[in-house]
Amino acid sequence: MADCCPAEPEATDSRTASPLTAKNRYQNPALGHSFKRATLTKPTYCHHCSDFLWGLLGFLCEVCNFMCHEKCLKTLRSPCSSMAPSAVRVPVAHCFGPDAGKRRMCCVCRKQTEGNAALRCEVCELHVHADCAAFACADCRLCHTDGSREQGTFHHHWREGNLASSARCEVCRRSCSSSDVLAGMRCEWCNITCHTPCYLNVAPECTMGRLRRMMLHPSCVRLHSRNFSRMHCYRITEDGGGVGVHDLDDSDGADPSAVASKDGHPATPDHGKQLLKVFDGDDALRRGHFRPVSIVKANTNEEVLGAALRAFYLPDDYQDYQLQEVGGLQRLHNDDVLNRNSGPDNRTSLKDGGDSWLLRNKGRDTEVIKVYGGRPRSGAKYVTVSVSKDSTAESVLAEVHKQLGDDGTGSDLQEVWMSSKQVQRHTLTPGQKIVDKLQEIRKVSLRQMNQTRFCAVERRNHPVQVSLLIGGLPPELSREEYWQLIQDHLTAKTHLVAMSHTYPSQGAVALQMSCFSEAERVFMLAKDTSVGSKSLWSLVIPDITHDKLGEDVRPLLVFVNPKSGGLKGRELLYSFRKLLNPHQVFDMTNGGPLAGLHAFRDLPRFRVLVCGGDGTVGWVLGVLEAVRQNLACREPPVGIVPLGTGNDLARILRWGPGYSGEDAAHILPHVEEAEEVLLDRWTILLDAQDLSEGGKENFLEPPKIVHMNNYFGLGIDAELSLDFHLAREDDPDKFTSRFHNKGVYVKVGLQKISATRSLHRELQLHVDGRHVQLPNIEGLIFLNIPSWGSGADLWGSEADGRYRKPSMSDGMLEAVGVTGVVHMGQVQSGLRSGIRIAQGTYFRVTLRKSFPVQVDGEPWLQPPGHIIISAAGPKVRMLRKSKHKQKKSAGGAKEACAVSSASSDGVQL
Repeated sequence: MADCCPAEPEATDSRTASPLTAKNRYQNPALGHSFKRATLTKPTYCHHCSDFLWGLLGFLCEVCNFMCHEKCLKTLRSPCSSMAPSAVRVPVAHCFGPDAGKRRMCCVCRKQTEGNAALRCEVCELHVHADCAAFACADCRLCHTDGSREQGTFHHHWREGNLASSARCEVCRRSCSSSDVLAGMRCEWCNITCHTPCYLNVAPECTMGRLRRMMLHPSCVRLHSRNFSRMHCYRITEDGGGVGVHDLDDSDGADPSAVASKDGHPATPDHGKQLLKVFDGDDALRRGHFRPVSIVKANTNEEVLGAALRAFYLPDDYQDYQLQEVGGLQRLHNDDVLNRNSGPDNRTSLKDGGDSWLLRNKGRDTEVIKVYGGRPRSGAKYVTVSVSKDSTAESVLAEVHKQLGDDGTGSDLQEVWMSSKQVQRHTLTPGQKIVDKLQEIRKVSLRQMNQTRFCAVERRNHPVQVSLLIGGLPPELSREEYWQLIQDHLTAKTHLVAMSHTYPSQGAVALQMSCFSEAERVFMLAKDTSVGSKSLWSLVIPDITHDKLGEDVRPLLVFVNPKSGGLKGRELLYSFRKLLNPHQVFDMTNGGPLAGLHAFRDLPRFRVLVCGGDGTVGWVLGVLEAVRQNLACREPPVGIVPLGTGNDLARILRWGPGYSGEDAAHILPHVEEAEEVLLDRWTILLDAQDLSEGGKENFLEPPKIVHMNNYFGLGIDAELSLDFHLAREDDPDKFTSRFHNKGVYVKVGLQKISATRSLHRELQLHVDGRHVQLPNIEGLIFLNIPSWGSGADLWGSEADGRYRKPSMSDGMLEAVGVTGVVHMGQVQSGLRSGIRIAQGTYFRVTLRKSFPVQVDGEPWLQPPGHIIISAAGPKVRMLRKSKHKQKKSAGGAKEACAVSSASSDGVQL
């Protein structure tokens, strides 16, 4: 029955008002479900036990579309979407971005997201329709602390549904996934999976699973983020395509211009039905955002109100609400029967009235509210308090502390709105009337009221410390000059801002802010400021402490270039954020490598994983060398996920010729078990001069220094790279696959096949102080690694008594010549090798005219002058993939299976 589709009950929309029949109903007040018996037209699976739903009858929740067996009704564990906000332990907002992956199940309405505008959280496994995002509760992973609460036992963070097909229950070892319904549970830290009836049998403490030794534990990360969105905290860019986070503010209801069903078809009412546009408050009315409710003539007032409440996922009693016609005075509620067709049968037809209605709470003189503790306590997580018109925040606090049995001194009552995008906290004044506050929130939005809770929090004056990294400044300035630039352009307040670090080589400074509002002002102002002709950038950087790290823990710092490998880099970025702590995953296009190295500066040990091509790896190694003196771990080993075209360095380190869509959860264990090796790095001094026969040396441009890891080429191979680079700059959208890139290389090479051999006449080569006579060649390449041009062995494997066997850590370079494009093709085909010219530690090349050159695949046209190549300081540590099979520690088999199951669908290619 693997091809079974979700059930389609005859009552096709749970937001359609239907006659009440007690014998076909089942209420679950604790979980919020409102079940009705539904006749299925297609086979389906139970959302609770994942077993096939035999027979023709099942029970469907009218609010969240939860479907189950009749036998499962009394053992349910999953709360309804209407009750999900009350189940949140610590409210944490989501980071929504466009979801262009394979079919998923919406975590709010439990229907498929395929073929519709869908969103996903960039930090956790939450998938929702765009119009359901506003109803998702703020239950994302807590990835850092703010220093205001003590870290106790670290619990599992469970997420329901969207498991991989290979997921197995940790308790009963049976399959617990389903591709047709939202079923099964997964911990988003240790990635174990369970059936919904089984997950409460798992020990509550989470040990981080198989990836524990490379995970940055949330208790080690401190970030004061009150005034910053989650996107800013995780440095997530908001330029995704499709429906993104910019649209979330306006996704509180359906788009009035295109109300659509979850099946992708316009939500037009069937024959004999009328579609009402229902607004949940003044805010929705102002924005023009409504939820559609379908009614028929046979509906009673109670049924219409119930359907309206279900449309907004409200678990309340319909008797507390009424519908007001927008722009009119008519009201529809349980004790005011409207029948515009003159029939006294408690039926209503709104056909003759307007189709826009405002859902309002009637309000009561006495209400019962729940007040939560500021931090989780043993026993009850909240207390219930009865409030009247005269109840104030102060009296509510007194009652709370009376029930808890403490004195309650030094505490405040806080209103917490758990919006799916940002959690907002507001401290109530002692004399503020609670009932008035409730009505104020309900008038704005009933949905907001359902997502709002009250908390009794201790009044503490915690020191504020916000770290900002400001980049884009002129390089190589003094500390005083950088501070003056900050003062001139950002008008930083000296008593609130301190400069903690400067990075002159990168043109960046780190600021410590002791005021939230000042930090937010500087952060936003820097994004709109330019110094000279260069725009500044600013990032919020977490403070990472190492005293709580285990002795066997070496956190992995991940750099991903989302522009490499087409869309593969972007999907890897998403996968690594889910598998690890997002504070250890950095987007290279947003601050470069400096942001991650600055965040990890105090850790005594860590590893680095670079996802990109050879140019990206060189970028990271260059910045690492420049800021080495600021790091507690001076030489972190670096691993590679090859996303480029050539990937020569990744080849010799056994990471493969290119990324082919391997599961990110399979990559990380290999990184943990990789062995450390050394790699030489070389400095290239480019001194452009006019070396005409007149003998007078005129400098054509200032000397510059670049670093080389793989190889340095002059002549024909650099010319091909330059032509390819220019073609990619003209139309970058076409260069999204290695196959296409190599095809362009071949095309460019065929155009150069008839070039003349003149390189040896236009340059001179000195190796270790001696002149070397060049043969008739068209290209000269200096090799640091035994891989060139996408894996070719240019030096060759033949033994030669004149030279040592090449190694990437022997402190020597090999100079090799090629005679032309045909020769290069033969080398890459394995038919020939290059012409061995020299081997040494110090090279001096004199160019008599301009020639194309390239360093690690980055080409440019170099003017005549001198080029000097010499060793660049200490060797760098790299990670080489082990040859043996992946190890499995005690319990590792289960954990590795769970990790693989959790993210096997994370990268969709």
